[in-house]
Amino acid sequence: MSTEGVISGAAVARGRLLLRKMGVGIALLVLMLLFSVSSEHFLTQGNLTNILTQITINLTLAVGLTFVILVGGIDLSVGSVLALSAVLAGMVMSNGSIDPNLAVPLAIGVGMLVGLVCGMLNGALSALWGLPSFIITLGMLNIARGAALEITDAKAIYSFPEGFAYVGSIIIFGVPLLFVFALVLVMVAWFVLSQTVFGRMIYAIGNNEEAVRLAGHSVFRYKLGAFAVCGLCAGIAALIYMARLGIASPIAGVAFELDAIAAVIIGGTSLSGGKGSVIGTLFGACIIGVLANGLILLGLSDFVRQIITGLVIVMAVVLDHFRSRISQGA
Repeated sequence: MSTEGVISGAAVARGRLLLRKMGVGIALLVLMLLFSVSSEHFLTQGNLTNILTQITINLTLAVGLTFVILVGGIDLSVGSVLALSAVLAGMVMSNGSIDPNLAVPLAIGVGMLVGLVCGMLNGALSALWGLPSFIITLGMLNIARGAALEITDAKAIYSFPEGFAYVGSIIIFGVPLLFVFALVLVMVAWFVLSQTVFGRMIYAIGNNEEAVRLAGHSVFRYKLGAFAVCGLCAGIAALIYMARLGIASPIAGVAFELDAIAAVIIGGTSLSGGKGSVIGTLFGACIIGVLANGLILLGLSDFVRQIITGLVIVMAVVLDHFRSRISQGA
């Protein structure tokens, strides 16, 4: 092969890689441009703040799901785990017999711990016996939801301390504080995935699990860690949900897993594992949030918005398929 051919091939490969990395950002800009032209209210500060607020919970869940999908798994239980974490944390926070100064930090710890334990159970059952994570997490979806309904007798929990509710309403220069928390979580996840051995092993397992096993590494441990991170993020999302809405409901989080999975896939993470980034997940969550907000501003009905959201999820899977083909051709 000539030198010119090698250079040309390298340039094409770099172009494909750049397109895969920047395509989701370009899609977000185009979507925002379309809605800004279609509605004069879209680019107002109040509406942009509202979008960031709406994105926060989905982004938090999607960060955790990125870890699981990178190892070639899936977690359908994050919405139900969010509900269970929220009601248990809410019960602690609204318990009048607990010192108010201790109730909030204790509730935060309980919410995160519940999510972590659920995630570890998902990971242990899935990785230990090689069971499909789809089935395991589908079971956890029902277990966690049923537990949340049983514990609360299907009733929502209110009356949280004023300080906790106040955090959910803080806005700094048009940016909700809760969204800042989610961004910090994104940065931490980016560091873990890109700068640590744990992160490199997550990618390696997604690309070739058997090679990782033959190299002497514990696939079980890293898969367990990925699901634990996902469960922990669901617990954090539960606390954000409570701070934002001032309620802990056993029916919270219904179908949240669908938007979170769509955000991860739209952001460039492959369903087959091994390829993707949490920064892409951030852009994917933004696309989901902007789309939902823009459709409301256009005056579309709830049913039409649901149809369009479903189409976006299907398109996300189709895009993942074509991205895989592009990768193979690079």
